[in-house]
Amino acid sequence: MIKIQLNEVPLELQSEISLHQLRDQQQLDADILIINGFPALEDRQLKDGDQVVMIKRGYIPDAEQLETLMMARHTPGVHARIAQSRVGIAGAGGLGSNIAISLARVGVGQLVIADFDLVEPSNLNRQQYFIDQIGQPKVTALKENLQRINPYVKIDTFNGRITPQNLNQVFTDIDVMVEAFDAPDQKAMLTAAHLQQSPECPLVAASGMAGYAASNSIQTKKIRDNFYLIGDQITAAQPGQGLMAPRVSIAAGHQANAVLRLLLGEKPE
Repeated sequence: MIKIQLNEVPLELQSEISLHQLRDQQQLDADILIINGFPALEDRQLKDGDQVVMIKRGYIPDAEQLETLMMARHTPGVHARIAQSRVGIAGAGGLGSNIAISLARVGVGQLVIADFDLVEPSNLNRQQYFIDQIGQPKVTALKENLQRINPYVKIDTFNGRITPQNLNQVFTDIDVMVEAFDAPDQKAMLTAAHLQQSPECPLVAASGMAGYAASNSIQTKKIRDNFYLIGDQITAAQPGQGLMAPRVSIAAGHQANAVLRLLLGEKPE
């Protein structure tokens, strides 16, 4: 007997079978076969523990199927481990909006997003908003965009300023805290308040991603227990050195991947 998963549903096979034989039995019209997170271009014998996903191009799945198919390319076991997690994101600008979209796409179960600002035209050079959202609160617009990407992520929003006094009330029961503010004073405030109030909860922060310096200068570093800092820690936004999509997105990718590694019990750096 061979035990596998087909579209995340356990399936027991009474005898050895190949991937194509399984397709012919279960979903004859499937033209994309994914096994253990990777497209299978050729037939192969299935082994105990294999995770198989079958997709038909152009087919719009129902709600029960959609989440499984969205996560078909994941490394096996990742989705089940992070679907119950809750991540706080302070800031919904260039860093926060990109981080939130990465975490929603990877299937993090719950996001708590806080920001006090509105979407304005200069945000569109690096932030995950659209022209028709100008003037909306960022948390409202971002929640709408995230729900269009992954309707299975639960999103709580706070439209207001984060202070040391309301930090723990806004970000309750989170597994990881993300600092994604633009202003240095806000970054310093959140970092100090979180590390003092919730030292057991990992903090992933960022500093130094302005301009168009070398991509590899942005790194993930452990500063102390449960505190990780992303960036080059040098290139702050200033006259003659603005914030633009490429390096901001690189830093946001580092932060999102650090969060994912923490949720999976790995060291980010």
